[in-house]
Amino acid sequence: MLPDTASRSTPLVGVLALQGAFNAHQIALESCGAETRQVRVRADLDGLDALVMPGGESTTMSRLLTTSGLFDPIAERISDGLAVFGTCAGMILLAGDVLDGRPDQRSFAAIDIAVRRNGYGRQVDSFEADIEVASLDGPVHAVFIRAPKVVSCGPSVTVLAEHDGVPVVAKSGRMFVASFHPELTPDHRLHSLFLQEV
Repeated sequence: MLPDTASRSTPLVGVLALQGAFNAHQIALESCGAETRQVRVRADLDGLDALVMPGGESTTMSRLLTTSGLFDPIAERISDGLAVFGTCAGMILLAGDVLDGRPDQRSFAAIDIAVRRNGYGRQVDSFEADIEVASLDGPVHAVFIRAPKVVSCGPSVTVLAEHDGVPVVAKSGRMFVASFHPELTPDHRLHSLFLQEV
């Protein structure tokens, strides 16, 4: 039997484990004091306090979410107020508008941003940069790999960090997104910041 979230002091965070560096996200979250569970089927959503959507290839992840039967249950949980952290492809999956998505690509439209897939270029254009994140002391080292670029943000969105004037970390309600891969560095402050929403 799954634990009752109301009686548990340690948050249980699911990590979507269909593609991407989900193990690295689990390590980061656990270092911040959370319990984690890989999410592959509908039952894995039971009892979760939050969910992380990692990087990967957004069109493939969209298809896997549909074929696994996870898309609609996750959409329901988001509608019910589940806290979600989307990184790289996860940001695309949460975006309200994907400017260059495939016709069959689905997103949860959970945060009012418009993004362009691979907006910073292809794999060979990947780069790293130090960015300042609101409420964190000292820069965060960010790894951008075929990263989405935020083109616009709605009025409900708070931008927490920019790179060259472009938003790269943002939040709205319990939705938290980053266009880079915070799980690929030993600095887990972004995961800790997300857990404050849980």
